[in-house]
Amino acid sequence: MTNRRRFFQAAGATLLSTAAVSRVAAATVPEAPEPGTPTPTTQPPPTPPDGRPFHPVVTLNGWSLPWRTKDNVKEFHLVAEPVTREFAPGMTANLWGYNGTSPGPTIEAVEGDRVRLFVTNRLPEHTTVHWHGMPLPSGMDGVGGLTQPQIPPGKTFVYEFVLQRAGQFMYHPHADEMVQMAMGMMGLFIVHPKDPRRLRVDRDFAFVMAAYDIDPGSATPRTSTMLDFNLWTWNSRVFPGIDPLVARTGDRVRIRVGNLTMTNHPIHMHGPSFEVTGTDGGWVPKTARWPEVTTDIGVGQMRAIEFDAIAGDWAIHCHKAHHTMNAMGHDVPNLIGVDAAGVAERLQKLVPDYMPMGHTGMGEMAAMEMPLPANTLPMMTGTGPFGPLEMGGMFSVVKVRDHVARGDYRDPGWYAHPAGTVAHEVDAGDAPVAPRNGPPRADDATLKVRKPGTQDEHQHHHHP
Repeated sequence: MTNRRRFFQAAGATLLSTAAVSRVAAATVPEAPEPGTPTPTTQPPPTPPDGRPFHPVVTLNGWSLPWRTKDNVKEFHLVAEPVTREFAPGMTANLWGYNGTSPGPTIEAVEGDRVRLFVTNRLPEHTTVHWHGMPLPSGMDGVGGLTQPQIPPGKTFVYEFVLQRAGQFMYHPHADEMVQMAMGMMGLFIVHPKDPRRLRVDRDFAFVMAAYDIDPGSATPRTSTMLDFNLWTWNSRVFPGIDPLVARTGDRVRIRVGNLTMTNHPIHMHGPSFEVTGTDGGWVPKTARWPEVTTDIGVGQMRAIEFDAIAGDWAIHCHKAHHTMNAMGHDVPNLIGVDAAGVAERLQKLVPDYMPMGHTGMGEMAAMEMPLPANTLPMMTGTGPFGPLEMGGMFSVVKVRDHVARGDYRDPGWYAHPAGTVAHEVDAGDAPVAPRNGPPRADDATLKVRKPGTQDEHQHHHHP
């Protein structure tokens, strides 16, 4: 405890305060990079150009923020600004984010590094940046009004601290949070171990979960929504816009997931079991891990899971069913078993494009092509090798192949299943007879029950 206190005292003596950058300092602010491609596809991580070596993460449908090194300090520049984000082909949202994207770019550095983070505010209101889960001096914690003044529009502030612990963290505002986080202001901050051999994996993926409430036909989220969100995203993308997580057979794979929505998410992966190996509070000792196929990630939490890759196409998704749908309406009635044919005929005379749905379930929606408002996605969409996938929202596929090259994250296409390993229809002549439940047959033994008030009961009481 004494050493920790001395560290903070020594650091505080040399740290820059979170005040507006002076004219002299502004001249030394590094450029603010933006993604190399306007399309929200997964960018293979570049090799660290200097400093301690590390194995970079792959940000799902995202990118990592470059830095420059000055006087042995890694300098990053975040710009808070309005952005446009494609959730999936056919829908674009007006959000707030950093450096042209929402979520913002992933920040990566190494345990023990001193980092200097410039934050320029191009929003129409003040903001701050909170470094979620990180041990640092209080004045760098980014809570507007409590640990620092707000960053006004048009101003640049600077944060500086030493990275004390390897792990997975997030960044987001602590200013007008209901609006700014609902508009998409968030990102990941990954701190790698000082020894690159420690906690080494072959593939390291990362994404943050966010929820939005965007009316069909519109593009700007409702920021006062508390529960009734209709778009559940990974890195502000929904299926089928979420890229696959590609690995080679036998790879040790890590997936780091952060939750900045307003509810928990039980993340379930098909195929191999995994272990929860880390949280935003630290790494889980090997003796404390156990096998799982689903881990529940609470609000404000991060989890790192690890597994050994097995060849195949393995679904990974939130196990709350309505979180794997897009633009879901909350007032849709249950019409299962209702014959609406007569009503449908009448309505089609007034509305030619009207389609009755739901009387046999909602699966038919995935195969239907029906008119939608502009900039709106169907609730269930996506096509796999065997037909409609009937998914949306928080869903993707871990694609594992035998011959994927190191550093190759391109979509390898659908898995070629070995002969005899795909479920298939049984020929009618070979189908076993399925037992049926029903009333007993005449030759079955039946249970005789005495009814109250019968002669049998009278005799039972008087003649035991």
